[in-house]
Amino acid sequence: MCAADPPLSRYRPVSQLRVAVHEIDRACVPVVDAHIHLGRWLSEDGDWMVKDVPALIGLMDELNLRGMVNLDGRWGRELAENIERYDAAHPGRFATFCHVDWSQTAEPGFGERLAAQLRRNVAEGAAGLKVWKDVGLRVRDDRGELVMLDDPRLDDLWAAVGEAGIPIALHTADPVAFFEPVDERNERLELLAARPDWNFSGPEFPPFERLMEAMESMIARHPATTVIGVHAGCWPENLGFASRMLDTYPNFHIDIAARVAELGRQPRATRALMLRHPGRVLFGTDEIPPDRESYRIHFRFMETDDEAFAHSLDDPPLMGRWTISGLDLPDDVLQRVYAGNALDLVPRLA
Repeated sequence: MCAADPPLSRYRPVSQLRVAVHEIDRACVPVVDAHIHLGRWLSEDGDWMVKDVPALIGLMDELNLRGMVNLDGRWGRELAENIERYDAAHPGRFATFCHVDWSQTAEPGFGERLAAQLRRNVAEGAAGLKVWKDVGLRVRDDRGELVMLDDPRLDDLWAAVGEAGIPIALHTADPVAFFEPVDERNERLELLAARPDWNFSGPEFPPFERLMEAMESMIARHPATTVIGVHAGCWPENLGFASRMLDTYPNFHIDIAARVAELGRQPRATRALMLRHPGRVLFGTDEIPPDRESYRIHFRFMETDDEAFAHSLDDPPLMGRWTISGLDLPDDVLQRVYAGNALDLVPRLA
């Protein structure tokens, strides 16, 4: 490479493939986005992620989205205000999940307190529980030790979820590359360069496999508790793991949120998993905030057999410099994955 050549970071190759293109402007059957963020928890300015709810309803109607699961309920006043803004104001269109306050693990006896908080949240209207990746990576007990999902002290909480009859949307770990050295061999190098706080390769973090073991142990120990392993079962790079989990644990489900890049580069394996478990996979996007064009990429992925198309509008695509191919799912599977499975687990939307 001569001195005048551009650096690799500026490389933007244009594909010369001539392949079929089927733009999908509206889902072919009604859809529930079972993984979306509408609250204030993740917003940069502390305001609502969606400023104009009627405009969002209009977008949903345009795209054939019958409902959304809002994962931003938190607890207390924040939960109440999310439910008031979405669930109560637009019945049947939104269902809000709560969180529990993991700072309570800093004092002994936290399992019973978290279970009590969960029961209060459900009594106040929570439709499910969101558990984020900080459990296993950052949440610590009074001895300064990481609290893992299979910590026996959390058994009261997981049992309380089962008794309440609500699902857990469970996010543990992250892309496997986040647990690898950030070097020239890391396939998420550009993303980790932009978000160094997502690098979990240091000695202060458990190995990726330990987090998967903790999730499986927790699910096995609580068969009456429904768990949705978000992001394709939390290990989209290894669909054999997700398939084995679905085969083994009837209480386990997955969603596809924020992992179209991973699933679309292995379309045959992804399609085979959905055909094998059509009643256990939920549609979701994890878009922040909801975006019309992103939905259309998702619909193209689900409904067509198009090849080699972009999984993101970003340039370059930080979730991976590759293209994806569509699944061309049959109508009966689309009906289950697009909405039916979510409606079974979150009856408020039905």
